[in-house]
Amino acid sequence: MKNNYSFISMIRRYVNTSGVLIVMTILALIVANSPLKDEYFRFWQQEVTLSIGSFNLFNHNGHTMTLMQVINDFLMAIFFLSVGLEIKREILVGELSTRQKALLPIIGACGGMLIPVLFFWLLCPNDPDMLRGVAIPMATDIAFSLGVLSIFSSRVPLGLKMFLAALAVADDLGGIIVIAIFYSTSLEYSYILIALACTALLVLGNSMRIMKKSFYLAVGIVLWYAMLNSGIHATIAGVIVAFCVPASQRKGSAHYIERIRENISTFPVTSVDGKHHTMILTHNDIHKLKCIESAADKLISPLQELEDNLYKIIGYIVIPLFAFANVGIDLSSMSLDSMAGGVGLPVMIGLVLGKFVGVFSFSWAAIMCRIVQLPEGCNWKAFASVCMLCGIGLTVSIFIADLSYASLGEAGAQMLNQAKLGILCGSLISAIIGCFLLNRYLPRKCE
Repeated sequence: MKNNYSFISMIRRYVNTSGVLIVMTILALIVANSPLKDEYFRFWQQEVTLSIGSFNLFNHNGHTMTLMQVINDFLMAIFFLSVGLEIKREILVGELSTRQKALLPIIGACGGMLIPVLFFWLLCPNDPDMLRGVAIPMATDIAFSLGVLSIFSSRVPLGLKMFLAALAVADDLGGIIVIAIFYSTSLEYSYILIALACTALLVLGNSMRIMKKSFYLAVGIVLWYAMLNSGIHATIAGVIVAFCVPASQRKGSAHYIERIRENISTFPVTSVDGKHHTMILTHNDIHKLKCIESAADKLISPLQELEDNLYKIIGYIVIPLFAFANVGIDLSSMSLDSMAGGVGLPVMIGLVLGKFVGVFSFSWAAIMCRIVQLPEGCNWKAFASVCMLCGIGLTVSIFIADLSYASLGEAGAQMLNQAKLGILCGSLISAIIGCFLLNRYLPRKCE
């Protein structure tokens, strides 16, 4: 029950932030096609420095980073730190912690990554540059998909909500692996050695049970800079830090709860009579309060505390800013011919059909073979309806599109715009079809 409560809290957080993401996406499209579009695109190309003497943190291979690069490489590293913390928690104590819980969403996620790649590869023109984006339709946007599912509120069985959220988490893990393996550039071994040293220091800190979040964040910044200049994508630094942050307390929950109880039991007792009284605390009372505060702080593991601290920053600043900077597409430069003959159509079909076919077929096969069971409280039609929502890809899909095409010059910029439009159209179509199916096949009221 405690694990379910934690997972439901995570679902509610994503639902709450999905509205902000939708608003920023629409706003980006409006501004990018308004008289302000030149200022909009120029704004993201401003250089950003964070210097101490001659050292500039935002320096990539000798070049000062632009605002767009800072958002995509630095702020998204914070996003992947949050994702990594979430994945680690779910693996340790959540919906991915046991074979029975994890198998169905992991199998569904595997299908939802492999089949869209196949669809893209079959539909994409035989151009090596275009095929760089083969991984774009792999991702499911957890905030958007859960936001759409929340429209149906109590009609959705809890098992279906957990399946979709767990699948999106597993999907993110797959996306991280793909970015690390396939989107690395020419390697700089001196920086790789620094990154390895930072990783070893983080692992050592975890084994020595260092509980200070500041230690992991400070080493993490050095690790990020080293990976930025190493050729391995810098956002992977966030995941490495997340997996090294301790997930348990130094002495266990019972120890700190007992300390809180002992100090509360010896605290002066006052009567409650509805009147306001000023209580003068002795030095001993103040010491007890500080002991209670310290024990309460230590009761929360560094992983949970950091995850809780980050979720508003991620949900209300990082992801909306990423969407506003990256979703803006100048539609005047687009045409149906360029969409059909470029990467836009393969991306769109990969999301709408590829994700649905992949998630549903792999899940169906696993259930038919009695490896796993259908989520509790739902039937096949409702399950298929939720599988349709897996085609809502935005944040990670756009991120992979940028990694695929942004470095290819003018031709790459055109392909990037096509990919972004394909992502938006595919996500919208998946959401509309998913809503129609859910409204038709969900029970009128979920008991």
